[in-house]
Amino acid sequence: MKKILIIRFSSIGDIVLTTPVIRCLKNQLDVEVHYITKKEYSSILESNPYVDKVFFIDKEANTLKKVVLDLKNEGYSILVDLHKNFRSSYVCRKLGIKPLVFDKVNRQKFLLTKFKIDRMPDLHIVDRYMDTLKPLRVKNDGKGLDYFIPILEHVSPPNIDLRLKSGHYIVFVIGAAHATKRLPAKKIKAVCQLASSELIVLIGGKDDREAAAVVQQAGNHVINLCGQFNLHQSASVVSQARLVIAHDTGFMHIAAALKRPLVSVWGNTVPAFGMIPYYPKENKDNFSIIENNRLHCRPCSKIGYDSCPKGHFRCMNDLVDEHIADYLINK
Repeated sequence: MKKILIIRFSSIGDIVLTTPVIRCLKNQLDVEVHYITKKEYSSILESNPYVDKVFFIDKEANTLKKVVLDLKNEGYSILVDLHKNFRSSYVCRKLGIKPLVFDKVNRQKFLLTKFKIDRMPDLHIVDRYMDTLKPLRVKNDGKGLDYFIPILEHVSPPNIDLRLKSGHYIVFVIGAAHATKRLPAKKIKAVCQLASSELIVLIGGKDDREAAAVVQQAGNHVINLCGQFNLHQSASVVSQARLVIAHDTGFMHIAAALKRPLVSVWGNTVPAFGMIPYYPKENKDNFSIIENNRLHCRPCSKIGYDSCPKGHFRCMNDLVDEHIADYLINK
């Protein structure tokens, strides 16, 4: 049986967005599907039944040079480079196989962020990932994203708080890797105060605890779980929510993979980058986007910053609290 290696080192959202590629390769070709990524993201792939083997790199025992030696023993027929950077090129070069390479459209992103000239392809990044497979005649099956939660990582919401019943609470994912991608804590607090008729569960990492403490002051209807669960456990809480609200982050894509109704809030990045929530055809309208389209400075980055380059952060600060809260109450 032929073996295919998919290369995508990071991050959570980007890896979840590659799951249609994994599934379609496995279902449409008689192959073993292997994947190489960073250690901190490997659990996403290890729980995926369409992945036969996961290799991961870290800065200690599993350096890229060492892992490449293991990869050489696998005898790959095809390499699919969905990262397209120095490290992924290094892997392909060392394995001596010409890869199928994803087009990151960096030139178009540069034009949009620096000059506000939109030359971005009118294609979701998932469809651009799938275009990479055209030489293999693999087609998008239209089933959306995948996220698989191991049985042992499932969480029962009533065990957290007796008020939490499946399908009867909202998850607010308050974090994001970059500050310019997330609502300020005081603004999230204000939104939660306006939505006091709803049970709202805060999801985030340990770095979000300080912000969560501010938001929790909105009232007893806000339940703070930031930093208490691992990725799969947090995803389990998300999977049972009535509604999820998240920024342009990995959990936005996890929520889409779990087919949850979603409100996505955008700051310095824009949907034109092609990374809006991605659902199966029958659920394609299962999300809403909240963004400030009245700014000439947006998008200022394809990723994000620690603070607003202009100092005003209007892309988030000008969003109307009542408008966001209305989505939580009525969606």
